[in-house]
Amino acid sequence: MVEETFSSSPALPSGIWSAGRRMLTVGLVLIIVATAFEMLAVAATMPATARELGGLAWYGWAFSAFMLANMVAATVAGPEADRRGVAVPFITGTLLFVAGLLIAGLAPTMPSLIIGRAVQGLGSGIIGAVVYIIVGRGYEADARPRMLAIISSAWVVPGMVGPGLAGMITEHIGWRWVFLGLIPLPLVAALMALPSLQRLAPAQRSFDTHDYRTRSNEIRMALVLATGAAMTISGLGWLIAAPLAGIALIAPSIIIAVVALRYVLPPGTLRAAPGLPAVIATMGLLNLSFFGVDAFVPLTLTAIRGLSVVTAGLALTAATLTWTAGAWMQERLVRRHPPGSIAAAGLLVMLIGIGATTTTIAPVAPPLLSIATWGIAGCGIGLAYSALSLAMLQNAASGHEGRASSALQIAGQLGTALGAGVGGVIIGSGEQGQTVEAGRVALHFVLMSLLAGLAILTAHRVHAANRRD
Repeated sequence: MVEETFSSSPALPSGIWSAGRRMLTVGLVLIIVATAFEMLAVAATMPATARELGGLAWYGWAFSAFMLANMVAATVAGPEADRRGVAVPFITGTLLFVAGLLIAGLAPTMPSLIIGRAVQGLGSGIIGAVVYIIVGRGYEADARPRMLAIISSAWVVPGMVGPGLAGMITEHIGWRWVFLGLIPLPLVAALMALPSLQRLAPAQRSFDTHDYRTRSNEIRMALVLATGAAMTISGLGWLIAAPLAGIALIAPSIIIAVVALRYVLPPGTLRAAPGLPAVIATMGLLNLSFFGVDAFVPLTLTAIRGLSVVTAGLALTAATLTWTAGAWMQERLVRRHPPGSIAAAGLLVMLIGIGATTTTIAPVAPPLLSIATWGIAGCGIGLAYSALSLAMLQNAASGHEGRASSALQIAGQLGTALGAGVGGVIIGSGEQGQTVEAGRVALHFVLMSLLAGLAILTAHRVHAANRRD
């Protein structure tokens, strides 16, 4: 990973709302709102989508394909922004995101919807990586913290209204408009930001052959890792339908994924060695267990408990709000407790939330209780996620924070993809993939609970090593 010093272009006046930056600021906020809304809204509308397209067996892939493509695109976007400037990758990411929305919105089958979701993931991954580079190059040093805060706040409104609004659109207009109706927003955002982006120069440093080889290897390993993960998820599906074929596919795919993981993650991550490796491993397990359930909460509430899409979306809204609350709680707790202990406590809270949500599958439990129980899980991941991010910075070697941050992001994305993928296999394999069975949902939720418990153990190894300067 190449480190660079951000510098603001003299062509852009200072201040995030100055005449020269106003359009750029609004454009960045709008593009974040668009990608955030789509990420949060899809889980709410997917039950209706799968029901209409008859593809419950593909349900988990709607999330896994997005995250795996996102992971690869984020790896490619940074180097391209360094070499070409930010305008080309930003516009490319926007066009891919829009193309993905169009493909998904017009999809006649679940496989074609998955293709659309993968294209969305490519666009979202590029946008997510480039936005922070734009902040670094397009704003003065004293304006960057405020701009980063505004970008973070751009997730709040989609988190509050996204699932509910997506549910209303699905019930009254149709799920396709959750995708198609969003298309104008990223296009407007790109048009607003483009004039300013064209005035931002590429990175000031030159790139030698070693830089090129290093970045090419990183991109290649990200592709290998995504391929290995996708093959593993597919193999799990075959394992149920045709065990021998499943084993034949899973065995090499795991080897491929492990080889790639050893390259892109710090040594010792797979055994949660004390310090940074434990931070990365815990982040992967955290995302795997939380999002492995989160993707299926609306499906459970609509298909098993009979709630409307709008009401089921309230559980996602509750988790988003409590996630924010948990992050703020972490900011206070970290003054008195080490990040590893806070992460372990957050994971315990999340485990309680997952367990309580599992009980709401039973007919005797009030289905609306799941809104509160999933809110508990959201608070837990808010605590743990922020604490692990801080622990990463504390344990990363001086001057290598960027590489550690990249590893943390890859572990989180991979965990999310695997959680949704495994859930799709377990839940979608009943009755030829056409019926949601309570027993299979409960089995998957219990499995995610066990992984959350494992994450609690690895979290206790987070602060066992000091930062290496």
